[in-house]
This record gives sequence, C-alpha cells and structure tokens, in this order.
Amino acid sequence: MAETLTFGCRLNAAESDAMRSLAGARDALIVNTCAVTAEAEAQARQAIRKAARDAPGRPILVTGCAATLAPAAWAALPGVAEVIPNSRKLRPESWGGTGAEPVAASFRARAFVGVQTGCDHHCTFCTIPAGRGASRSIPVAAVVKRVRALVAAGCREVVLTGVDIASYAEPRLGGLARQLLDAVPDLPRLRLSSLDPAALDDDLWRLVAEEPRFMPHLHLSMQHGADLILKRMRRRHSRADLVALCDRARRLRPGLALGADLIAGFPTETEDHFAELLDGVEACGLAFLHIFPYSPRPGTPAARMPQVPAALRRDRAARLRETGGRAARRFHEGRLGRTERVLLERPDRGHTEHFAALRLHGGPGQRGELRQARVVGLDDDGLIAEVA
Repeated sequence: MAETLTFGCRLNAAESDAMRSLAGARDALIVNTCAVTAEAEAQARQAIRKAARDAPGRPILVTGCAATLAPAAWAALPGVAEVIPNSRKLRPESWGGTGAEPVAASFRARAFVGVQTGCDHHCTFCTIPAGRGASRSIPVAAVVKRVRALVAAGCREVVLTGVDIASYAEPRLGGLARQLLDAVPDLPRLRLSSLDPAALDDDLWRLVAEEPRFMPHLHLSMQHGADLILKRMRRRHSRADLVALCDRARRLRPGLALGADLIAGFPTETEDHFAELLDGVEACGLAFLHIFPYSPRPGTPAARMPQVPAALRRDRAARLRETGGRAARRFHEGRLGRTERVLLERPDRGHTEHFAALRLHGGPGQRGELRQARVVGLDDDGLIAEVA
C-alpha cells in the first residue's frame, strides 16, 4: 500500500488521503510538499533523502506546491521517480489507478475534506496562486458524496478545507455548509479551516448563530494586526475589520473560540507594528494561534521589500508564541468546572467543540466516540477532564 508524507496545510492532508486511496496497493512513497515557508521545503527534502536511504529502490513520488513550482529541483533528489504537479495530483491515472474515486481509506474520528483550491488574491508574501492557480470550487454533490462515505466509515467530525474556502462559489461557503448538513443528517460535527476575514457570507453567519452541529470555533487568516503591514501584505481587511468580526462572532455565538494565522517579522515591520500585532491577539480575543516567522518566497513582491533580519524574525515569532500561550491558557482556565462534549480521536484524547485539546481520565472510551467530560485541570497541552 502506498504511504504518504504530508507537509503544510490541511488541504494537503485531505489530498494526501485521496492520493493514498487512488494509489491503492502500489508500493510507493508519496511526498506532498508545501511552499509556504523555506522550512517546510527543507523538511520535505530531508524526509526524501532519509526515505531514499532507508528503502533504496522504493519509488518516491513527489507532488504539492513546492514540487509544482520547481519540478526539476525535486526530480534531482535521490530516489525520486516522478514529480506530479498539483494539476494532476488527484487524477487516478497519475497513481496507476483504474478511475475509481477516492473514498474513506481507513477509519478516523475526524477528517479533512477539500472543497476548494487555488486563490485569486495574490498576497505579496504568497506563492500559492503560482502553485495552485486560480480559485476553483468542488461541486456540492461531490462534497456530499465524500462526506457520506466518511460518515458511513465512522467519521464523526468533518473539517472543510481549501486554500481559500471563503471564496467557495455557487453557492457561497455558508450555502455549501447548510446543504451538506441537510444532506448528511448523521454527521454530528462540522468545522471549517482558515477563513479570509474579508469574505464571510450571510449564510455562514446564520450557521454560526443557529446551527448546533456547526462547531463554535472559527479560525481566521488574519496574518497581522497593524494596518500598514496588512496593506503591504495586500490583505483585504483592516485591524478594525478584524476586531468587529470577532465581536460579531461572539455576539452571535457566546463562548465561541477564535483562532488565527499570524506572520511575525514581515518586511518593514517595526517594533511598533509588532506591538500592534501582539495587542491584536487580546483585542480580538484570540485563543489559538498558528504562527509563522516570515519566510521570503522567491518571486513574490514581499521578497523584494526591506527585510527584517532573520534572527529578529525568529525572536518576534517566539514572543508571539508566548503571547499565544497565555491567551490559550486564559481560554482553558475559563473551561474549568464545565462539562465538555469531546470527540475521542484516541481512547483518552480528543478535542472539544471549541477545538480545545482534552485528555480524559477515569475510563477511556472508543476512538470516534462522543463523550461528556467535566474539566478538572489543565496541562501544557490543554484540558484534563473526567468522565461526566
């Protein structure tokens, strides 16, 4: 059976599942690369070299954004038999398949389902439009079919993912989520991956306010908290927009948890700009941060801007992580004594509806089980709870 190594985003994770299913019994290693940071590319190259040493002769098939942008460089690595661009990565013939559509390859409690790829916005730091092309949406019927197969295999939570899922079109993202929930009534939990704050539609806001199976957790592609840096990133929202959005979300769904993708050390970022970024974590009431130190990407406008020194970028990212750690702890402390509904992804571990990690004491359950648990403590990973 084919094996996959995945780097980067949740969409890559969803696509790796599909590629493994399409490859079937083929003995190969599929490496799904990411081009968001230089570190992600370095990790993938290192993994390929190690795989070539550990299993000489086993074909290595490389795909993903980094491989699409520089196919010759990846083809030259040891053990690489073929480089497959993003445009062909989900075609059955690329993996020696017979044309069968990918289904749930194995049981998992929660699964990522890709509903969109590509991007039309051309942020100054990003290579994704070059690696994946223009925004394209998966038809509703295909999404419903995929989710039904996952639920039939025992999946209890689906995360809709993509490069820019807020740009899902015909219907908008909220309409897709509503139709999916209506068509698959046995799906207990629906969650979304990163959302562009400038593109949330009215149907989505109604789901936030009214739908109990839509989880009380939004993760936003904020990127920064200073207006000048947001403008230089070519983002479509301001700091005030972010604060207003977060306030609206909590007003519609009291207790809702918010997360964000943030970049530290973007070109021209001063200490004052960085202070605005730190302050934005509290102003927006964020609980879960996904932090990147800025990484120059060849050919992007940001790579030609005045750069913040690499050591300072790393330092600011570390300081931002400390701020994020304090914010997460405040959120976790607010759950003490509460009864949470946890989806067990392992017999004693899972995530709450708010996406807080939880470790269960007093009677492990079955993977895929939804259990009620009372929060009795905290640790560095999240919540500690006892069976209610």
